[in-house]
Amino acid sequence: MTPETPQKTAAPKTDALHLTILRHGRSRADDENVHEGRYDSPLNPEGEAQAAALAAYWTANPPGFDRAYCSTLQRAHGTARIVADALGVPLTPTDLLREWDNGPLAGMGREEALERYPIPAFRHDLDPFTPEGGESQAAIRARALHALELVWNGGGQRVLLVTHGGFGNSLLRELLGTQRGWFAFGDTAFATLRLSRSSHTAYVTGVNLTPHLP
Repeated sequence: MTPETPQKTAAPKTDALHLTILRHGRSRADDENVHEGRYDSPLNPEGEAQAAALAAYWTANPPGFDRAYCSTLQRAHGTARIVADALGVPLTPTDLLREWDNGPLAGMGREEALERYPIPAFRHDLDPFTPEGGESQAAIRARALHALELVWNGGGQRVLLVTHGGFGNSLLRELLGTQRGWFAFGDTAFATLRLSRSSHTAYVTGVNLTPHLP
């Protein structure tokens, strides 16, 4: 009689996905006082220092990230690279996490933008960001859902998303069903959530967290 060959069993799927949504550090565009959006501005020295401080904090207080995703825009990708390299976390850049496409406003001074593209009293969710182009809120919502689907099915129990203030809000709105809500995101501030895989419940455990900054 030969002993039975042990049967391999799949590891049980965890019932929760722990998600951290991080906004990038301060960028050169903040010093220029221009609209960002799709304006591809890099981190300035202060932003690099903010990202390094967060990397040091998480090195001392490991969040246990399995993987990380980031926007392909320089300010977010630069922030993500500093953090991911320090923690040794695999990093996947994706256009899905880019900031809202603000059309002709990208890189435009704020006073000029207000004069040329005054904020309308009402903008339908299907309207473009400006009369001359940009994403509608409907398109942004669709992209947020696509990004969340990518992360949901991408593996890992603790995942970091490095994105932007506007799009970070879009992600939270879709997860929480609060389409008119607004969540604060300072430079290198992050929100933390626990998503159930057996229900539609999303537990918010922190918003606008900056334990690494003075």
